[in-house]
Amino acid sequence: MNDRRAELAEFLKARRAQVSPAAVGLPAGGRRRTPGLRREELAQLAGVGVTWYTWLEQGRPINVSGQVLDAVATTLGLSDIEREHLYRLAEATPARPRTTACANELVMAEIVTALDPLPAVITNRRFDILRTNDAFADLFHDWHTLPCVHKNLLWCIVTEPLARQRLLNYDTEVPYLVGRLRSSYGEHVGDPEWETDLARLCAVSPEFAELWSRHEVAECAPRPRHVVHPLAGELHFTVTELAVPAHPDLVMFVETPADERTRQQLPMTRLVHAAG
Repeated sequence: MNDRRAELAEFLKARRAQVSPAAVGLPAGGRRRTPGLRREELAQLAGVGVTWYTWLEQGRPINVSGQVLDAVATTLGLSDIEREHLYRLAEATPARPRTTACANELVMAEIVTALDPLPAVITNRRFDILRTNDAFADLFHDWHTLPCVHKNLLWCIVTEPLARQRLLNYDTEVPYLVGRLRSSYGEHVGDPEWETDLARLCAVSPEFAELWSRHEVAECAPRPRHVVHPLAGELHFTVTELAVPAHPDLVMFVETPADERTRQQLPMTRLVHAAG
């Protein structure tokens, strides 16, 4: 079984376990060894053969049509982003074509810099930090009590002891980031850099390992970020993710004040202000 098929198998099992018999009109009677639907129940509801679905969930190298995948996705109640993830893992659609255009990296850096005083950062799909502006660096300059070795947004949150104190919506932000990472992973299954990074993160963070095991994917959406700054106090932002078409593996995150108090207090996060 190749890595992509193994990931497909785990994704289908995880999603099937979350569909209750009652939700699809089946009686809940009888003792069940596992939560959710049985394989034969899902196959019957989707209108596919039990043996075929079993092979699909076992990660066997079988051909799958879009029509059949749609039936399985509908039965599982997958969202659009989860359906796209399923297709990618089943290798039923070609990878997103890459544009031949190439943006000048200096121009990208200039754009991020020009967004100041709004905090902004550019990462890759693994959330490795590639470029920040001064506003972002100042806002989080004292975030770490441990050395920032990985320079990765997700690592900075799940491995930093202070994160739960500083990031007030930690319990929604971390699952979202893991879901976005899982969504991007569908295009990088088997990539040595991705696999090594994920294995290390699972080893150092049981919390991440548990979230990763859920096989949940998340769609890009503006979201809140509530942080506590030692001088500016409680700050509320809206985080917007901007795609970079010329660089499909890059994402720009821009944080805009969500209320007037945050807008007024934002200058207090600057190191120049603190020094003055």
